[in-house]
This record gives sequence, C-alpha cells and structure tokens, in this order.
Amino acid sequence: MAVFRSIWEDIKHSFRAGNMVTRLVIINFAVFVLVNLIHFFLWVTQAHALFDDVLYLFCMPSDWVTLLWHPWSIITSMFLHEGFMHFLGNLITLYLFGVIVGDLIGDRRVLPIYLLGGLVGNVLYFISAQFLPYVGTYALGASGAIMALAGAALVLAPDYRVMLILLGEVKVKYIVLVLVLLDLVGIANQSNTGGHAAHIGGFAMGCWFVYHLRDGRDLSGPINRLLDRVMGLFSPGKSAQNKKQSRKKQPAFKVSFGGGKGSGASDTEDLGFQERLDAILDKIKENGYENLSQEEKDFLYNASKR
Repeated sequence: MAVFRSIWEDIKHSFRAGNMVTRLVIINFAVFVLVNLIHFFLWVTQAHALFDDVLYLFCMPSDWVTLLWHPWSIITSMFLHEGFMHFLGNLITLYLFGVIVGDLIGDRRVLPIYLLGGLVGNVLYFISAQFLPYVGTYALGASGAIMALAGAALVLAPDYRVMLILLGEVKVKYIVLVLVLLDLVGIANQSNTGGHAAHIGGFAMGCWFVYHLRDGRDLSGPINRLLDRVMGLFSPGKSAQNKKQSRKKQPAFKVSFGGGKGSGASDTEDLGFQERLDAILDKIKENGYENLSQEEKDFLYNASKR
C-alpha cells in the first residue's frame, strides 16, 4: 500500500506543479487505465459483452440520435483510448508537439488548442460519416486534438529539430507533413476515413489558431475564461482570489510574430520586451529553435510563463 500511496502522491505533485502538457498526459493516462480496469473487471465477472456498451457512452457517435442522447461524447471522446499502441502513439506526439507549442506561445494556450482541435476533428468525423464510406459507428482518441498541436507547431517553428529513435534529428515540418500525408492516403484508400478526416480537421484548426494569433486575435482567451469559471464552481474561494488579482494586473503582453514594434504596451520596458521577443521568434522562423543561444531560450521560456 505504501508504494501505491507514494505513486499517487507523485502523480498529484506532477499534476499540480507540471505544465499543461504534463496535465494532459496524466489525464489521458488516467482515463486509459480506468477504461482497461473496467474492461478487466467485466471480463472477470463474465460480463465482457457490456464493455462495448459502456465505452460507447463516451465515444463520438456518427449518428444524430446517439449524439443527442450523449452530447458529452464530443468532449469525452478526445481523452479516451482503448488500445495500447493507439494510446502510446498519441502520448508521444502529444508531448512532442505540446512542449513546442507551450514553449513558443505560452502554456495557457496548449489546452485551448487541444480542445478546439478535438472539437473540429469530431465535427469533421461526424460530417464525413454522413457522406463517406468506411467511417465506422463511433470515434475515440486524442488524435484530432494532437494534430491541432502539430499544426500549431508547424506554423510556429517548422525548422525546429527533434530527436527520433532510429532516425536522429528531424525537423518538425517533415514529421507533421508525413502525418498529414498519411491521413490523406487513408482517406483516398477509404481506410478509417472518419478518423483521418478528424485528424485533418484538427490540423487545420491548429494552423488557423496560430495565424489568428499572429493577427492579434487570441482564440484561447474565451476558452480559458470559461474554464476558469467552471473550475471556480469547485473552488469558489480560489476563483474569487484569482479575479481580485487579475484586476490588479497590467494587461498581458500581446504575442507578435512580426518584426514591428506594436506590442500594445504603454511603457518602454514592455516595448523592449516585445521587440526582443519578436526578434527571437523571427530567428526561430529563419534558423530553427536549436540555433538559439541558451540566453535566448531562457528568455523565451520566461516569456511563455509571463
């Protein structure tokens, strides 16, 4: 029991102290473990036939009637995995692209991109189920949400290099484009067309999010405010304290990807901060993240937490 208690305390600490990518990994892992424990329990009790019915309650359906009866499935399905290889592949890509996005445009934008990508992916899946063959009756998995992070990483830092087993260092743009190509081939071959359509939808949402952010329109703002209100229902004291503190704060800096000086800040210090941030982001676009100095990487990391 002491071992399990220690593991539980480690998980709780990682969830509280970790960034949003860590929290998403923990949530997806916890749901995966729960699903398979239920599967095991039903198998032991000779009620294995019930498992598909239980799982289907939280999967994204392909028909209107089921969706009306299970409206929560449009959210729950993007955290749901059953097969180990499906789960492992999504966990690796979630960490890979989530860390890049969080480092470059801030931790608070990771979850909104994830949710928006998952939502758009589920909508594309549902639409494709009405018109395309070989879609299947339900969908589950975080692939659409993760492809949104992949699309965001592609636009933000296409030349960022990551280390892949057996392949060595590979630029993000090649990894993402291969994933997109595989989805297009899957649709053309009529193999899991709904799932591949969901991936493409998530990818497009991630790209669109970053392009809007470049134009000064941050789609994460309304989502974060909604999430803060929801969390406030479970911890009203903390929510009131956060609101009180937010009224005292200066307006947050505006992330810019251009070379101009318009940061929206009123004082010289914030203007200098924005100019340096713009210069680093431009350098990433031209030469890749790996060519930044350690000082520039530290500055970028601190900017993402600001």
